[in-house]
Amino acid sequence: MAIQKLKRNVFSVGSKHWDRRLFDELIPLPDGTTYNSYLVEGSEKTALIDTGDPETLNDLFENLKNHNITKIDYIISNHAEQDHSGGIPDVLAKYPEAKVVTNEKCKKMLIDLLNISEDKFFVIKDEETLSLGDKTLQFFLTPWVHWPETMVTYLKENSILFPCDFLGSHFVSSELFVKDEAKVYASAKRYYAEIMMPFRKNITGHLEKLQNLKIDMIAPSHGQVYDKPKFILEAYKDWTSDNVKNEVVIPYISMHGSTKKMVEYLTDALIKRGIKVKPFNLTVTDIGELAIELVDACTIVIASPTVLTGPHPSVVYASALANMLKPKAKFATVIGSFGWGGKMVEKIVGMLGNLKVELLSTVMVKGFPKENDFRALDNLADEILEKHKSLDI
Repeated sequence: MAIQKLKRNVFSVGSKHWDRRLFDELIPLPDGTTYNSYLVEGSEKTALIDTGDPETLNDLFENLKNHNITKIDYIISNHAEQDHSGGIPDVLAKYPEAKVVTNEKCKKMLIDLLNISEDKFFVIKDEETLSLGDKTLQFFLTPWVHWPETMVTYLKENSILFPCDFLGSHFVSSELFVKDEAKVYASAKRYYAEIMMPFRKNITGHLEKLQNLKIDMIAPSHGQVYDKPKFILEAYKDWTSDNVKNEVVIPYISMHGSTKKMVEYLTDALIKRGIKVKPFNLTVTDIGELAIELVDACTIVIASPTVLTGPHPSVVYASALANMLKPKAKFATVIGSFGWGGKMVEKIVGMLGNLKVELLSTVMVKGFPKENDFRALDNLADEILEKHKSLDI
């Protein structure tokens, strides 16, 4: 990755991972990702913001060499996770005079995760500043975005916010700045859904904390740089609000066609009532696409056949994911089929404890759905419609 300039004496010196397709052994990456590091050269001191993943250190060191960097005074760690701070030990070995600048909680985590010596740290507090000469860094603590020690760094003279994971996206491009806002919006929403959504309330508070800053540019640690930051800030305000849309998400599995028939019928019934609906066949679903749709959905309908006495394992996984991501949905229910009995509904509902939802009528069918079962699905569609109307969406 070539060095790219943000502003005078501010450079992107990290790495582009074009072909990475899985993150944390969990999250699909259809658009690859970047491991951004930023070099800020003041008249007196030089700071490196993030070191990136250890795998990408060759890119970082090559860029620093090509830029004739012989001394780094400060390594800013906004977040202890290894894809941002994992390279710190190697950078310290190459630039032994550098100090790691971070908050007290992050310091402790870096010592635990990376065995960095305590004497290598310079600990800052919330809103404290650090002078580089003609450039000033200011630090704002933003705990639980998405770990307890996270913070953001603000370059005052250039009005650049370096938020690490916050406001980022798993998206890679040869262009430094966002040009295709529609494409980046989709990637940023996926990123928010998969990583940030469980901390929605915390993020709302942190957005308020930063709103008085003059922000001309946002340079996250994954994805492109926003030189028109209103775009991503407005998106986050929408995603983190309590507002839901007239949408239903149906994650489902069908083993022998009964549950699939129910899902197809309910989908059509909801469409006839003017409700946007998105069914997800979990055998072929990119779980990130499901997470994206959970961001705005008003209602979640989980559909499963009964396997022995409980839900299909893929539905168990999807239910656990929804519970973990904590979407702002207002309503939820379960539909499905069984052969001789079981406690599928109770087991699924028991896995949704983190969701602040009202449970709607369930529809459980013995064998293949019959006329009275389709009537029950029509009644459920009517119930969903009335609930959505009550929210004026």
